[in-house]
Amino acid sequence: MEHIDHILVVDDDREIRTLLADYLTRSGLRASVAANGKQMRQLLETTPVDLIVLDIMMPGTDGLTLCRELRSSAHKNVPVLMLTARSEETDRIVGLEMGADDYLVKPFVARELLARIKAILRRTRMLPPNLQITEAGRCLAFGGWQLDTSARHLVDAQGTVVALSGAEYRLMRVFLDHPQRVLNRDQLLNLTQGRDAELFERSIDLLVSRLRQRLNDDAREPAYIKTVRSEGYVFSMPVVITEARE
Repeated sequence: MEHIDHILVVDDDREIRTLLADYLTRSGLRASVAANGKQMRQLLETTPVDLIVLDIMMPGTDGLTLCRELRSSAHKNVPVLMLTARSEETDRIVGLEMGADDYLVKPFVARELLARIKAILRRTRMLPPNLQITEAGRCLAFGGWQLDTSARHLVDAQGTVVALSGAEYRLMRVFLDHPQRVLNRDQLLNLTQGRDAELFERSIDLLVSRLRQRLNDDAREPAYIKTVRSEGYVFSMPVVITEARE
């Protein structure tokens, strides 16, 4: 039996919930609705969902808080498309930083919402599985290195700490979560929690170069991050989950 994608619309405005659910259903999708975080949680406990459309501005627990909650729950891999009535760049960036896959500013055209939903689902399904490691105090070990996922820095074989910028850490996590798999630039962008700026898209190669420098990796013959011509990059070392060094 063909799978029909199930979309959950979480919005406190009943008219918007109804209109979106009807449109998505007419477009060949399955749609459910929730007016708040409590209803969202109840539905997620009983029904598998492929994507959540989540309004930011809601009374009680807002959408940003709910998105952060989702990313630390059993439903952390469910894609989230955030809706916001605000146009400020700060709201969009905060939403993406909390784990949203995309955003749409109200008012919007329903066809654009549908196109974004389909694009998110398509991108999500082309990504390889990852190591599912997010617990504080755990480390990802490779070669003579460890990445401390709590402190968000590298530690070399001698115990020397190597600081990483936010962008460097996110890209390092992507590589370590998907070792020995070729990742193209679209995958790298989406695995780092969305295209939060064109700047990052233009900087993928630069960030890879900076990570190689942090790892003392020879760019001409790298041992860790290898370039796969016409395809992307691959982290060539096996990765092991360990406890943090004392």
